[in-house]
This record gives sequence, structure tokens and C-alpha cells, in this order.
Amino acid sequence: MTFVTGIANDLTMWDAQVPALEKDFRILRYDLRGHGGTPATAGDYSIDMLVRDLRTLLDRLGIEKTSLVGLGLGGAIVQAFAIQHPDRVDKLMPCCCRARMVPDFAKLWHGLRDTVRKNGLETIVEPTVQRWFSEDFKAAHPEVLEKIRRMIRGTTFEGYMGVTAAFLGLNVEEQLHLIKARTLYVSGAEDKLGGPPELMERLSLQIKGARHRSIPQAAHIANIQNPEGFNEVMGEFLR
Repeated sequence: MTFVTGIANDLTMWDAQVPALEKDFRILRYDLRGHGGTPATAGDYSIDMLVRDLRTLLDRLGIEKTSLVGLGLGGAIVQAFAIQHPDRVDKLMPCCCRARMVPDFAKLWHGLRDTVRKNGLETIVEPTVQRWFSEDFKAAHPEVLEKIRRMIRGTTFEGYMGVTAAFLGLNVEEQLHLIKARTLYVSGAEDKLGGPPELMERLSLQIKGARHRSIPQAAHIANIQNPEGFNEVMGEFLR
């Protein structure tokens, strides 16, 4: 099975999921362009480009079919991959994500891009961390927040600008009915912005047989805020 990360994430975001699956699955984790250990390329990226990156990686590793779990932009990428390559996806688990960019949400991302362009990536580290988790969790787990700050700082300028451009161009919702894989949408119950539960529920209704589960006590990065709850839902679905 393959994990796909989101904006300003690297593959360490899945550290709490690997032990829950490694006895039963071959696990692939990778970084998006300009994130973690993957070099950046200049210019705007697109969802199709990020789908091709995943397809190329699977091809080079000789993986014909895999289950996909993606969060945030990663959730968008796995939906697009399942639309374009239905024969290569066993099970599909898009998490805390969207399938289409809308004007209100785009306004936030244009603002973040302008800030990074003018003042550098460091200026959005703290706002991003604050947006990703609930207030109770942030107060109780300062060590987790510090780890996440380091992860965001590992993102290159080119990578951040590239993937945010791809996210702004996201528009696959009208093609969701083409997905053939068994699908589970997973939200964080306290996610107000990235992939709210009501939005994820609506997406699940557009795919034959798909379901939606919401992780309690979790905001946008649900797998980090409530790893036990996330792993229970993920393990049950993938097995």
C-alpha cells in the first residue's frame, strides 16, 4: 500500500501508521516534488503532473496495483490517480481533502502564496501549524507541534509554490463516479477547513459503494492528532 503526503508534509507524517500495517503490507512512502528528500523543479505543478510522478514511481518499482492512502493534497492526488488509472488501485482512502477548489478556499491559498513569495516560507510555518490542529491538542502536545514546524521548514520554496499551484487547479469532483476501487473517505471530526466531515460525506456519495468515516478528536492532520483512532479505521478498511 502507498501513502501520499500533502502540502508542506514529508513522509515522516506517516510514522505512527507504519507500525500498524507493516506486518501485513508492503508499505511505500515518498515525498512530493520539493518536499522532504525529493528535489524540486521550478514552475507551477499540476495535479496531473503529481499523478504522473506517482505512476512513474510505481512503474519503476514494478508495482502494478496498490492501495492508496493520501491526506490533504495527497487525498486529492489519490482521487485523481484512481480516476485516471482505475486498474492500478485496489483500495482508496482519501483523507481530510477536497476534490475541487472553490473561491473562498482559493483566497486563503493565494494569500499564503503571496506571503511566501514576498517574505519566505518561514512566515507561514506558524499559521500552518495552528491551522492543522485543534486548540486542545496544541496546548497538550507542544512537542508534536515542534516536530511539525521542522517538517514544514523542510519544504523548498519551489516545492511549496509548485504544489500550491497544483492545489489551486484541483477540479476532479465531476469525475469521481469513474472511480472503481473500494473507497473510504476519512475526515477529522474537528477539521473546519481542509476537508470538513460534511464535505467528505458529500464526496463519498458520488462513488458507488463508497463510505465516509470521521475520526473523533482530530482536526486536519487526523493521523497525527489521533493516530489510534485513525489507525483503527485505516486498518479495518485495508484489511
